[in-house]
Amino acid sequence: MNINDEYFMKKAIDLSVQSVEHGNEPFGAVLVKDDKIVFTNENQIYTMHDPSFHAELGLLRWFCAETGITDLHEYTMYSSCEPCFMCSGAMVWVKLGRLVYSASNNDLEAILGNEGCNCSRIVFDNSFWKPKVTAGVLREEGLKILSDYFSKHNKG
Repeated sequence: MNINDEYFMKKAIDLSVQSVEHGNEPFGAVLVKDDKIVFTNENQIYTMHDPSFHAELGLLRWFCAETGITDLHEYTMYSSCEPCFMCSGAMVWVKLGRLVYSASNNDLEAILGNEGCNCSRIVFDNSFWKPKVTAGVLREEGLKILSDYFSKHNKG
C-alpha cells in the first residue's frame, strides 16, 4: 500500500456520495499520477441515460478524450468499489498501471443478496495487461455508503 492510498481513496468515496446526491448510484473514481489528482468522475448512469457510464469507464473516456493520452501505465486509479468486468476491461485497454479499490465486488453482491466474484482479478489475470491491484483500502467506509444506498434502492 502506498502512503497516500487512504487520502486518494477518501476522495473516491466522497465522489460516490456526490454521485448519489446527483441522482446516480454510489460509485466514484479518481485518477492519480505522481501523487497528484489529474481527473475524477462519479457514476452517471441515470443522469447521462447510459447504463455503461460507470465512474471508472466515464473517467477513462473523458480523460483520454480531453488529454489525448491513451497509455496510462504511469497512472493509478482509485475506485470506491471494485470495478466491474466492463470497467476492468477498459483498464486493460488503456494499460492502467495500478488499481486501488475500497469494497470488493463480493462485498457489493453480498449487500445485494447475490454471489459475487473478483471481477478485476478475473479480467486482469486473463489479459495481456495486468495492472497492479491493491484491494480493501478504507473498505468499511466504502461498504457503509453501498449498504446505506442499496438498502433503499435496487441496483441498475
